[in-house]
Amino acid sequence: MEPSPGPWISALRHSHNRLRAGVEPLGPDQLTQRSYPSEWTIAQVLSHLGSQAEIFGLVLEAGLAGREAPGREAFPPIWDKWNAKDPQAQATDALRADQATLERLESMDAGERERLHITLFGMDIDTTGFARLRLGEHAVHTWDVLVALDPAATLAPDAVALLIDVVDQVAGRSAKPDGQQRTVRVSTTDPERHFILETGEEVTLTPSDGDAPAEGQSELRLPAEALIRLVYGRLDEAHTPPAETAGVELGELRQIFRGF
Repeated sequence: MEPSPGPWISALRHSHNRLRAGVEPLGPDQLTQRSYPSEWTIAQVLSHLGSQAEIFGLVLEAGLAGREAPGREAFPPIWDKWNAKDPQAQATDALRADQATLERLESMDAGERERLHITLFGMDIDTTGFARLRLGEHAVHTWDVLVALDPAATLAPDAVALLIDVVDQVAGRSAKPDGQQRTVRVSTTDPERHFILETGEEVTLTPSDGDAPAEGQSELRLPAEALIRLVYGRLDEAHTPPAETAGVELGELRQIFRGF
């Protein structure tokens, strides 16, 4: 994993700019059309990003001040406020809130970056961890919006280059085990990475070396961008690039990784 916060923050800036460029031209009819998650409109995805930007901003300020992060009881009033906005306000305010939190993160000097340590979602995180958590959510939800407007949209390459090295951490939390024992050698391109996916009562995705697979071992080869979307539950047939499988059905893995 990239240890310096700089590349993660830069990728967040690119993701924000990409989202803004896609959203600002949208009219009311487009904001209320379905996003990739069928239960949400584009405006509702933006509302989620906006409320999370507000929450991440509160966490950031608490960490810099040496206080504990806000507890989960602080979140529902924020969500309620955002849910009550009309679609245009959800879009406009989300971009504004996202920009504010991003600018605060970008403005941190070396001392503040070194000082930031806080417990969030049961994890002890530093500045890199903070930016990593935000990028994973931001890049994927940006895709949720953009792919509703352009079916050929993909995750941003700079986000992929970073997130592929933490996708194993996401897999264990996002998976819905089906109890079927599998061991699958997973290889990606752009960038090249190798993993061992094991399923059963639990699901693990473990980084591995690039040795040739054992005889008869199941294999999955696909772009890194597609593996990230698979783990996040966003690799349906209509949005799957060319992939190679041996001894495993991609459809079975889609059922395991159905999203959060």
